[in-house]
This record gives sequence, structure tokens and C-alpha cells, in this order.
Amino acid sequence: MKELLLQYAQYNVWANKLILDAIMKLEAGAVDTEIVSSFPSIKTTVVHVWSAEYSWLQRLQLAEHPVWIQGEFAGTFEEANDAWQKTSAELAQFVEKQYDDRSFEHILQFYDRQKASHKMPVYQVLQHVFNHSTQHRGQLITMLRQLGVTKIPGTDFIGFARMK
Repeated sequence: MKELLLQYAQYNVWANKLILDAIMKLEAGAVDTEIVSSFPSIKTTVVHVWSAEYSWLQRLQLAEHPVWIQGEFAGTFEEANDAWQKTSAELAQFVEKQYDDRSFEHILQFYDRQKASHKMPVYQVLQHVFNHSTQHRGQLITMLRQLGVTKIPGTDFIGFARMK
């Protein structure tokens, strides 16, 4: 289980970097252009995914009150970009540091943002985090296309796997 989750965590880091590198090539201000999607712009989508990864990382690290960055962040897109990449790398490091598969079967109790209590095994939390990021990377690709970008990086898992 550890090997599979670590590979998926490393894939998440790789795919996030590819999409963020493509976004950084946009003209100034394009990340704030209003686009119909789950979130109204590329920047707000990136901040959302970073915020979600960060809050789950804090829960995995047993933080009692995880910070939800999305409602508080007032920085630049470049700062959000760097922080998302750092958080993705920290998630991969979390997976790598686990001693064996029993660590991933541990039941994590946490509270959601509405203060409802939940319990899930660590491996399901990690699967959720990586799937959530994949979903929003797909939206970012669609947003890039709506802005006229034609050179979109391939972020499918198979591309990552073939590099190994």
C-alpha cells in the first residue's frame, strides 16, 4: 500500500507542477479572468486546491484546528503557486515517512469545516486528496483552453508512470 500511495503522491507533485508551469506562462492578470467553472478564476481554483491539500496535510499531522487558507489568502498568484507545490511535496514526504502499511490503516478522526466529526483510514484520506487535486487540475486545463492556450501539458498518470 505504501508504494502505491507514494507513487500517487509523487504523481500529484509532478502533475501539479506541470499545470502550474503552464499557468505561469499566461499574460499578467489572466489568472484573475472570470471563467465559468467551480471557482470563478484560475487563481481561486489554485487557492482552493492548495487550501484543501494543506488542510488535509494538517489533519494527517494531527493538527487540532487546521487552517482553511481559501478564505484568508490575500497574496499573489505566485505565492499561492509556490505554497501549493510545497504542500504537495509535504504530502509526499508524509507518505514516505510512514514506517509500513499499518500507518495507512490508522483511523484518523477529524472535524470538517462545519465542525462535524468524521473517521476515515489514512489511506482513504490520501486517495481523496489526490483525486480532489486531479479533478481540479482538469478544470484548470479547461480554463486554460477557454483563455486560448493551445499547448496544454499532459498530466495523465500514464505520462508520469512512463517516465519511471
